Amino acid sequence: MKGSNEQSLKEVIDELIKTYKLEDGMTESKVISSWGKVAGKLIFNHTEKIFIRKRKLYLKLDSPALKNELSFEKTKIIKKINKSIDQNLIEDIVFL
Repeated sequence: MKGSNEQSLKEVIDELIKTYKLEDGMTESKVISSWGKVAGKLIFNHTEKIFIRKRKLYLKLDSPALKNELSFEKTKIIKKINKSIDQNLIEDIVFL
């Protein structure tokens, strides 16, 4: 039987994440790790940098032609990324 002081490991970890405000970093990490699945191997291999600022996903790609093609698919990519992380975090994509 649990005493009044006892918590599950999950509760302790969740509390630490909230206390140290790590939610955003963890969510960004989820987006970055899901990019390979969402984009596919070819696009992932041409991605030089990926980061999130103010609900925008910034992607630096090494191919201007690929940037152009992906710009036509922004809405579709945003939906796929948000679905892969189970939240509506990304509102826009900026290709660098």
